[in-house]
Amino acid sequence: MAKTLTPIETFLAPLVSLTARDPQIEGHVFWATDGAWSAEPAEALEAEEIAFYAEGLLIEGFSLIWQAIGTAEDGADTILLYIWQGEAAAPPDLGPVLASGIWPA
Repeated sequence: MAKTLTPIETFLAPLVSLTARDPQIEGHVFWATDGAWSAEPAEALEAEEIAFYAEGLLIEGFSLIWQAIGTAEDGADTILLYIWQGEAAAPPDLGPVLASGIWPA
């Protein structure tokens, strides 16, 4: 019998798939403070850390947008995680978004 995924696991499944396909993909974490996004990433993550990091924050009640950035020819090379509580502006445009997901708190 197949395991039933939790809502968080379902939300993160495409992200898990992306990072499993390309273990060289990098993650960058951006936090919103007072509704504004940090100019520089707060953390850099390796592929195997990205979904685990995101899952922990979702369990704690944070909101999250993930974006796979890259080109259609080469595929995603970076995963951006935008994390906030309360209200936040739309994330900045840092490149062509190939896939994304949003989890509001």
